[in-house]
Amino acid sequence: MIKLLVVDDSALVRKLLGGVFTERDGFDVRFARDGIDALEQNKSFAPDVITLDLNMPRMDGLECLDQLMIERPCPVVMVSSHTAAGAEATLKAFELGAVDFVPKPAGAVSLHLNEWAPQLVAKVRGAAGARLKSSTRLRDRVRHRIGQSKVAGVGAAGARRRSAATGEGLVLVGTSTGGPPALEALLTPLPASFPWPIIVAQHMPASFTGPLARRLNGICALSVVEVRQPVVLMPGTVYIGAGDIDIIVSRRAAGLIAMAAPGQPDYLWHPSTDRLVRSAMEHVPASQLVGILMTGMGNDGAQAMTLLHAQGGNTIAEAEETAVVWGMPGELVKAGGAEWVLPLPDIAARLQKMVP
Repeated sequence: MIKLLVVDDSALVRKLLGGVFTERDGFDVRFARDGIDALEQNKSFAPDVITLDLNMPRMDGLECLDQLMIERPCPVVMVSSHTAAGAEATLKAFELGAVDFVPKPAGAVSLHLNEWAPQLVAKVRGAAGARLKSSTRLRDRVRHRIGQSKVAGVGAAGARRRSAATGEGLVLVGTSTGGPPALEALLTPLPASFPWPIIVAQHMPASFTGPLARRLNGICALSVVEVRQPVVLMPGTVYIGAGDIDIIVSRRAAGLIAMAAPGQPDYLWHPSTDRLVRSAMEHVPASQLVGILMTGMGNDGAQAMTLLHAQGGNTIAEAEETAVVWGMPGELVKAGGAEWVLPLPDIAARLQKMVP
């Protein structure tokens, strides 16, 4: 039985979401009308998962999330809008400790409930099994217990510069649930001189990948861009696939390119990691490819990266101990396709040894 706390200031939305979960087995559902109410019920009800709206009176979703992760950490799924402001707030929520998000339908929720509900339920079930890092907000939690205020964290140290690799190659990254913080941990240690392009398939809606790319670009030495049209692949650059469609590798006279492509029914998740890896293998020898599969529900990327590994490519799976959800990397490990199984903080260092 999953103990779920639904937090939303709209009585109608609370009623609709309550119906979604009570109609399904395995949920014990309670409700909170705003952030202050949610903080109280987080202590008294002790939920396994919280769905948290962003815009609420008295205390909004981000302020509430900040306190939740200090007072009693719990997997939180943010319910956010498709707007640019909603995307920026959702990325901030990942910084504060949220494990996943689901975009609220545009317009009346009741009109889109049948198509929205399965995604919401899947996200909540996935969050119930999510692993919250014991170090998440640890200093803030300790200071809260002893009555001190929060202090600013310390950023990651920059990685040392390395000489360029010989030969043409690509790094292919796939991630889903918990992906934005994992991408930050992977990319921020890498120097601007990193010699191979990095292409990322992060499962996200279209309105969220642009803000994600801009945020990563602001904190990384590497350049980070979203791909919505064909672009020649360059060293020292990270290419984020646009949401809801796929990102693939092709070759033109100017060299290797990344380009957006309409989704195909054979691939369930978008941008598809499996399709990205298979397209890269059509144009680059496996020995010149590195596949990295990090936290996420499902199995996207596991099949293609297992094939990549069998043909001589390098593959890294995030270890279970650090993955928010060990679905995608776990499937790669189970299939025998992971050359390395590493905790998230060690992946960037290994990557730099693979591409010296």
